[in-house]
Amino acid sequence: MNATIASELFPYTSAEFSVDGHKMRYIDEGSGDQAILCVHGNPTWSFYYRRVIERFSSTHRVIAVDHLGCGRSDKPAGDASLYRFASHRDRLVRLIEYLDLNCVSLLAHDWGGAIGLSALLKSQSRFERIMLLNTGAFIPPFIPLRISACRIPVLGSLGVRGANLFAGAAIGMAMSRQRLSDDARRGLLAPYSNWANRIAIDRFVKDIPMNQKHPTYGELESLGKSLGALSEMPSLLVWGMRDWCFRPECLRRFQAEWPNAKSLEIADAGHYVIEDAPEETLGAISDFLSV
Repeated sequence: MNATIASELFPYTSAEFSVDGHKMRYIDEGSGDQAILCVHGNPTWSFYYRRVIERFSSTHRVIAVDHLGCGRSDKPAGDASLYRFASHRDRLVRLIEYLDLNCVSLLAHDWGGAIGLSALLKSQSRFERIMLLNTGAFIPPFIPLRISACRIPVLGSLGVRGANLFAGAAIGMAMSRQRLSDDARRGLLAPYSNWANRIAIDRFVKDIPMNQKHPTYGELESLGKSLGALSEMPSLLVWGMRDWCFRPECLRRFQAEWPNAKSLEIADAGHYVIEDAPEETLGAISDFLSV
């Protein structure tokens, strides 16, 4: 990773957690009885939550993880099982226990929704609230063609890891209202500068289950069936309605499972909703946390 860019745009020191023989890194800023656990998706990293850290670390303890293979965490090659959904979930559970987090509000985006909610279900007594941004936690109702193309054997990896077609394209396609700033582009791409550093991006794409034989299918199916058990937990759903990946159908699924959830639908925002509509997104989080 370009350390200069990372420290320039994201001036937080990462703590280290040793797990599965590798170093998982995370930001831990602020203090207090209330914690916000920020869980990113693909192809972002803890940098995606920099505005949350800036806004809320004066009143909350804010933890923003980097999944193994992402951000500042180690990026081991070889063992594909390290990058399965269940492995990401289990490492997050171990980090929650290691930090002895309590009174936690989950804040999750993209793959972070499934990983974070699955971890929450395994340590539910530690959590008080759920905040989701354009995500899913069930068998995908559709797979966009542009993502399916990235799964083509050999050619998909050449595009994702060699030409950086996934992370590189996301900085444009994940926005709708406005263009991502140059600083945000540099920051989001900084950890993913070469073939080796893009392993998790490729693995996340390949971990989307397209049939029942996929090892992650059963995990996501079970998670989807468990969502109703969280219907009484205070929840906030903030959605960029022009997201072509986690489209409004995903929001409607959560609303059906959690009829009491608060929702903010941002008509002209895209997938990177906290980048595309920062004032509305942070304002909704602030209002929700203050109740």
